Amino acid sequence: MRIERKEEKSLRPDLKEALSHRLWVGDGAMSTYLYQQGIPVGVCPEELTLTQPEWIIDVHRRYREAGAALIQTNTYGANRDRLARYGIESKTTRINREAAALARRGAGDEAYVLGSIGSILAGRVLHYSEADYRDMYEEQATALLYAGVDGLILETFIDLKELVLALETIRPLTDVPVLCNLAMVEVGRTRDGHLLSDAFQVLQQKGADAVGLNCRLGPLEIERALKQTQVPEGIALAAYPNAGRLGLYDGEYQYKSTPQYFGERALSLREQGVQIIGGCCGTTPEHIKAINAAIAGLAPLPRINPAPSTQTGTQERIHIQPRTRPSVVDQVKEETTVIIEYDSPKDLDISQYLRGAEELTHAGADAITLADNSMATTRMSNMALGAIMKERTGAEPLVHITCRDRNLIGQQSHLMGLHALGIDQILVVTGDPTRIGDLPGSSSIYDVTSFDLIRMVKQLNEGISFSGRPLKQKARFVVGTAFNPNVAKIEAAVRRLHKKVEAGADFVMTQPVYDVESLHRVKEATKDIPIPIFIGIMPLTGHRNALFLHHELPGVKIPDPVMQRMEGKSGAEGREEGVAIAQALLDEAVKLFQGIYLITPFHYWEMTAALTRYIRLRTQQNVVSGS
Repeated sequence: MRIERKEEKSLRPDLKEALSHRLWVGDGAMSTYLYQQGIPVGVCPEELTLTQPEWIIDVHRRYREAGAALIQTNTYGANRDRLARYGIESKTTRINREAAALARRGAGDEAYVLGSIGSILAGRVLHYSEADYRDMYEEQATALLYAGVDGLILETFIDLKELVLALETIRPLTDVPVLCNLAMVEVGRTRDGHLLSDAFQVLQQKGADAVGLNCRLGPLEIERALKQTQVPEGIALAAYPNAGRLGLYDGEYQYKSTPQYFGERALSLREQGVQIIGGCCGTTPEHIKAINAAIAGLAPLPRINPAPSTQTGTQERIHIQPRTRPSVVDQVKEETTVIIEYDSPKDLDISQYLRGAEELTHAGADAITLADNSMATTRMSNMALGAIMKERTGAEPLVHITCRDRNLIGQQSHLMGLHALGIDQILVVTGDPTRIGDLPGSSSIYDVTSFDLIRMVKQLNEGISFSGRPLKQKARFVVGTAFNPNVAKIEAAVRRLHKKVEAGADFVMTQPVYDVESLHRVKEATKDIPIPIFIGIMPLTGHRNALFLHHELPGVKIPDPVMQRMEGKSGAEGREEGVAIAQALLDEAVKLFQGIYLITPFHYWEMTAALTRYIRLRTQQNVVSGS
């Protein structure tokens, strides 16, 4: 259903007809300008439409007086998803309608009002419900259109896929002009890997009346991107740059570009055929005034495209050399495979650690897995120690990666480092919260879930960075995921595990189990899981250890018969009994699972070395006997 715009008495020409026949001055930032005026950071700028309407009208009026002929509504983040963060999602329609009315009051009789619709994804992980996003875009656009905006501007989309989704949803609703602005993570390309030339072509085909760039980059970088871009004929071109890059100046975060500089760059943008020039983050009415002064009375210049590029949106990538030895996933399909967890030390001395790693390898470990600051306790970097261990002992490292300790920048950097070191087997886990560790005041980051991180690692395997930038090589990560069978409703845990498989997990490592019944329970519950299962077994070191694991550590259960066997035992006697219990469990485990995951308690590598030798002996006996 198309939404008819409110008829109003005006001498202004129709915006859609006038768009490509003159130079237009857009307005500048709303949120960052309000912050500069003293509004606390963290306040929802869109809610000010309802709580402080005069402030919003004043900003619109200042931009109009500075020369802006296109005034955007204060609705960039006025979608249901964003407003829900402030608990005001029920006011979505009201905020959008009121914002359009305020923009109209601030714009006066001569300026046009554009309804601003921002990216919902807003730079987050590329995983969302298209149906939900369509509903939210339709809700916001409908409210703005009923309020009588002259056009819509879809802005700050770093992924072409989401912008196309928004445009496809909104275009059938109205005949008013729709402007589509992408924001670049890197010059000349969207986050999801499309060249601007290709992106602009797609947007024109989907019904955009103008295409352009806004936010993230300053005028010079936007100009540089346009110089290498093919802009389709018959469509207006827009540029809303930031006031340079955000940086720390004199102890405060600021944008550096001056109004005078903006005026100079406006002339350069005009030379690129840009017809709509405004500002984004960090810009003020003074910046817009400088743009207006620079281009006042000038006519638009025709767009002269550069020579067509031979580069494609999916540039050719170099494949790395194949592995020199099979991964645990390949190996476990053919024979019993043993992964041993042996955590990094909490100290700087690694001599004893390396001795243990060497002995575990000699005992028959196929890989040694190093946790990532387990229990949120600071340990030596598993990347550094894994590389040293591999070089000095020949052990195959399999490192854990938590979602807790690194933001997305750090995560990709860490993975790239692992790739460079030849460490390509990993286990992705959520990670224990920092408040339980040795530095409880530190922050838990959790930019992404374990599901998201698995997907993103697999994206590196496709030769695409987290930001969507094509890489010159493809990674070859083999990605494991964790599974806790020690829960009341194992069916729910298995459903969650299926989702991890769908995200791209290659193998599973379970929390430790301590009785034969649990082994069979896991085997039956995971029979439809199409990737290898490495069953977790951790020998107990004594009665006190058993009590702690059972009563105080999440995800572990110690059966009563095992607890009774450990009662009163400690020291060497406790460790000997723990190994004996684990050996009895392994007798059944090797019949059910080809993947065994042994967890070394308290750096007692002698215990897991003994168990590894026991596994090797048992599997040899089974081969000889033909069982």
